[in-house]
Amino acid sequence: MNESLDFAFSDDQEALRDLAAKILGDLVTHERLTEIERSDEWFDRRAWDALAQAGLLGIALPEAHGGGGLGFLEACIVAEQIGATVAPVPFVPSTVAALAVAEFGDDGLRERCLPGVAAGDTILTLALQEPNNDDPAAPTTRADVGRDGWRLTGVVHCVPAVHLAQAMLVAARTGVGVGLFLVDPRAEGVTATRAVATNGEPVFLVELDGASGEPLGDPVDGEQVITWTVEHALAAWCVVQTGVSERALRMTAEYASAREQFGHPIAGFQAVSQRAADAYIDTEAIRLTAWQAAWRLAAGLPASDEVAIAKFWAADGGQRVAHAAQHLHGGLGIDVDYPLHRYFQWSKAIELTFGSATRQLVRLGASIARG
Repeated sequence: MNESLDFAFSDDQEALRDLAAKILGDLVTHERLTEIERSDEWFDRRAWDALAQAGLLGIALPEAHGGGGLGFLEACIVAEQIGATVAPVPFVPSTVAALAVAEFGDDGLRERCLPGVAAGDTILTLALQEPNNDDPAAPTTRADVGRDGWRLTGVVHCVPAVHLAQAMLVAARTGVGVGLFLVDPRAEGVTATRAVATNGEPVFLVELDGASGEPLGDPVDGEQVITWTVEHALAAWCVVQTGVSERALRMTAEYASAREQFGHPIAGFQAVSQRAADAYIDTEAIRLTAWQAAWRLAAGLPASDEVAIAKFWAADGGQRVAHAAQHLHGGLGIDVDYPLHRYFQWSKAIELTFGSATRQLVRLGASIARG
């Protein structure tokens, strides 16, 4: 007798999703987002504290260090709701950096970092993208070791939440290999210049001039550590895009069902329904590939190709969904007093985070060529 496979989340995971949706849905309102967008911090501290009190910031961290003892899949369930509400909180970079510390750090480093992350008091971030370099595992930033420890020199950019973070993870070459290092963004030798991403989020160009760094794992054989961290970050951002696209599509369906022209809802017009159907197919492709990548990573399985496929769909399909949603809303779609514009902006920001759709096709082509 053939038994069907059940790909649904467990009851506990569904409860986790409902909890995250409830907290963020209640707190991250259109009015609240408008208020935050007028501030320099671009951070919903009230929502962040609520996530911490509910145990969601540390959901995937070890219980021994104040976490929930679950895993990456559960962290991604929260990340999906971050996308659905376009919540201005650094959940993905802080959580992935903390997971890297939990996976590769020693006991002392875990004890210093992880309880604060779970409690919401410590924010970590990822500084893994360099100008004119699309491979974080082959950094141009240099790390030199001396009597006073490791010193980093180089430039990283598009670093989120530097103004909030207590530490950032930086990839650097060490002469005979590469390593991943924790750097205090306020330490001597660190200069952070603020810019603004497509979605209004502050991102930073960080110049390192002999900045002190603490290695995470083996500082000369850290390619696996860097790749692990990048793949988890990519998969998490793809799940965020699932939430962004699904909510934009839902808003569009509701609008098209209510908006009338010539005495009929525009949802009944063939061109509108076909455009919405294409956006639905893209959204489901984003969802399928994102959760496939996240599940494989959570299960400890090789997932390089799956992550590249997920990021391709998040970038290529995500921007199609965003454009369809805005197009079908007409002029209302670009009105900043209407919430849809944020979903368009988030889709564009995620599209280019850790490499565009074209970059993912190049990675997949190289993988196929290697056999």
